[in-house]
Amino acid sequence: MRYGMVIDLEKCWGCQSCTVACEAENFVPPGVFFNRVLVEEIGKYPSAKMQFVPVQCNHCVDAACVKVCPTGATRKEEDGIVTIDPNKCIGCRYCIVACPYRIRFFLSKKETYTPDASPHEQMGSRARDYQEGTVIKCDFCADKVRQGLEPACVSTCVGRARFFGDLDDPTSEVSRLIATRGGTQLLVEKGTDPSIFYLR
Repeated sequence: MRYGMVIDLEKCWGCQSCTVACEAENFVPPGVFFNRVLVEEIGKYPSAKMQFVPVQCNHCVDAACVKVCPTGATRKEEDGIVTIDPNKCIGCRYCIVACPYRIRFFLSKKETYTPDASPHEQMGSRARDYQEGTVIKCDFCADKVRQGLEPACVSTCVGRARFFGDLDDPTSEVSRLIATRGGTQLLVEKGTDPSIFYLR
């Protein structure tokens, strides 16, 4: 079992619904984005066009962040998801430096939501208890996935550009898409073997 994602860049129009869904689902602190959509220009004038590239934790097979973590707080689970145990994280930030994708964040100050906060911030019963002085990142919505649901960014993708499943299963939709359309990984030269593939 190795959970992974396929993102079809031909279908992504940069609506940012994945970014918003991730923020809402994970109660991500202000200024932190587990999911971002980068904009790049492809082609040359007069036929140049914009391409939108969603980025997040790649849950790499050979994750650099796991290798450098001195306490074992960052680890790779049996299903391939890379997680962080906040009770073991000492905030050394080695993982932030080691990650070639720049998608980890250090929470220097814990945000406290007040009664006059926005409706999003008041949903405290579902809010994650992020700990001050620790590193946080995307975890593929592990709690949802282990209940048989899709990550928030996948289930809310307006363009149906995201697909999630078991990369080790050759019959899964993600495996078939990669096999038929030749999915590419980001920064493959780093040797981390990301679990997110892009269709161009």
